[in-house]
Amino acid sequence: MMMYFNVSLAVLFFLGVLLIPVWCNYRKKRNWLLYEFIWSLCCFVIYLLSLEISNRTYFIILPFTFFWFFFIPYKKEKRRLTNGLLFNLFLISIGIYLTLLVFSTESPLLIILLGAALVPILLLLMIGLYTLIIFLYWNAIVVRKREGHSLSNLLTFLLAIGLTAFLILNYVSGRFLPNWAATLFSILPVILVYFAIVFYNFLTLSILYQFNRPKYNQQYIIVLGAGLIEGKRVSPLLGSRIEKAIQFYQKQKKQTEVPPKLLMSGGKGDDEQLAESVAMKNYAVNLGIPESDILIETNSTNTLENMLFSKEIMEKDFQGTDYHAIFSTNNFHLFRAGLFARKANIKADGIGSKTAFYYLPNAFLREFIAVVMMRKRRHLIICTTIAVFEILLALLQFITTTLF
Repeated sequence: MMMYFNVSLAVLFFLGVLLIPVWCNYRKKRNWLLYEFIWSLCCFVIYLLSLEISNRTYFIILPFTFFWFFFIPYKKEKRRLTNGLLFNLFLISIGIYLTLLVFSTESPLLIILLGAALVPILLLLMIGLYTLIIFLYWNAIVVRKREGHSLSNLLTFLLAIGLTAFLILNYVSGRFLPNWAATLFSILPVILVYFAIVFYNFLTLSILYQFNRPKYNQQYIIVLGAGLIEGKRVSPLLGSRIEKAIQFYQKQKKQTEVPPKLLMSGGKGDDEQLAESVAMKNYAVNLGIPESDILIETNSTNTLENMLFSKEIMEKDFQGTDYHAIFSTNNFHLFRAGLFARKANIKADGIGSKTAFYYLPNAFLREFIAVVMMRKRRHLIICTTIAVFEILLALLQFITTTLF
């Protein structure tokens, strides 16, 4: 009976794989790969449930529980940093669940899939750090050639140097220092591991936050400003933010015939000839947006002020607070901008414009440092606790070695 079910499910799966591109082409949907993934995931879950039923096991409760631990807080507030940790715990629970199911069912398909997943994980553990260092040096060279050598563009290079020094220090301390001294030297590596985990959770949440799908019922789109070229021209990075907002504007106008207003937010820097928001408005007008659908905010100097001053303009224009708004920025800046929107008490999620791949590592590192600084007291307490624990352990080892 089980064999017939598996064959039927396999036939149904392959039929879906073949028909989904045809259906997407007929319905003029571009993201057919997303539908393929969803279909494959649904068939895989059905297969797992059939294994559970036939073996009378209830292992699926584990990932299901962790999923709800993540989903309920995330649904309530997407911009909490703990959501990244909860999602990664959910992924770990899936790995444990599949491992338990493999040992209880000995399913050939699960054995193959689990083995295929373990190979890259093992390679990552073996050579991942060396590969990362090589990639960071390469990326630093590319960024320097295309973006210049300002401090903000040197982050991947500085990280590569730091990781190289870490490998050398780890080798020296492990071979030439007594145990107590090696323990003291391990303070930095342990802190680096801590920040690596924090960064991974931040990156996970940043990626999840990219999947915002705001409803087409917005009154305003806040377009966050950025520096101007020669103090007067919109840069490609800023232009992509405006174009992303216009794309949403056009889609809402097509679906509801009531477009949102574009709220250009950005003040005049010391090296700029006009306010960023004015240049942004001119850019949008040249792309066909009526001036009557554009508002400008000309006083802000950072993202938090973008949100605070834009909120004042929206409340005055709407004559109330019961409006719907979103914001537009680059994808790497999306999550941190969401944190500032939350801080400004704006109920708004963001839409992110694409950024060149070579620029993303440097940009995400900059965003991560900024987010860490927003919670610097918490991280300082944890790092101090790690250092004190390692020092006490080294002292204990030194006393033990001296006395015995």
